[in-house]
Amino acid sequence: MNGEAQLLAAVVPPRGYFPDFLTPSQEGAEPFGLDVGIEALRDTPADRVHAELELLAAGRIRQRAGLAAGPRQQDPGAGRASAALPAALMEGRAEPLARLIGALRSYHRAAVEPYWPHIRASVEADRAVRGRALLDGGADGLLATLPPMIRWRSPVLEADYPFDRDLHLDGRGLLLQPSFFCRGTPVVYRDPSLPPVLVYPVANPGAPVFAEPGPWLGRLVGHTRSAVLSSIGTGCTTSELARRAGVSLASASQHASVLREAGLVLTLRHGSSVLHTLTPLGGSLLRGGAPLALP
Repeated sequence: MNGEAQLLAAVVPPRGYFPDFLTPSQEGAEPFGLDVGIEALRDTPADRVHAELELLAAGRIRQRAGLAAGPRQQDPGAGRASAALPAALMEGRAEPLARLIGALRSYHRAAVEPYWPHIRASVEADRAVRGRALLDGGADGLLATLPPMIRWRSPVLEADYPFDRDLHLDGRGLLLQPSFFCRGTPVVYRDPSLPPVLVYPVANPGAPVFAEPGPWLGRLVGHTRSAVLSSIGTGCTTSELARRAGVSLASASQHASVLREAGLVLTLRHGSSVLHTLTPLGGSLLRGGAPLALP
């Protein structure tokens, strides 16, 4: 385990509690992204950092106490990092926080950035599905479409969770945050005074495929297919796509299949139909390679 991974492992254990300040809410922030999250992390009040790291330390003690007796192999360096970084952060000094932020940036660059188009496309497709459900059925319709580990039984939203817990909104809104990295159970902040956020897993369309351009490049060229790609916009069903592009339903389905094969479109099931959305590559192609304009 290298030094940066050790630093992250010190504050993000493989299971159990990890500090809420590491996942700051970006509600209302524009533009979204790593830099906004890093600045929010940097601005975390020192007393909150201290309190949440104390919870982390208490959780580690409970985990160690619950381990079965027996020989264990452990990297001594990882053990020192697990104790040293949280302790240094709890002192409120700037240097350990800067080290943590540097490790987060390095990890993101190595482990997330190469796959970002695939990750973003998956999240945007999920948002399109939820947005369509909201338009079709209101809040009840939206909540009913969440993954099966989340169940809407008005007025209570139930979710599978490692332990029993009640979170009362008390008139506050609930931010639904789709996540490519959330698996198994949803995630919420431990501190009930923080803005309520429910992180849930997106539908996993499979691992990203990195391949040399194939025969689909020749099939992609043509005015009709360009019109189909442009007609998808912020998301549409196959029947809507056919109507917008002025083609038959079978033709719209065939064109969408080729575009999906080319990595320009992502398709997710929405009730009895499917919903097509553009991937970042598809959007970039329509813009002639220009970056997406931020509001």
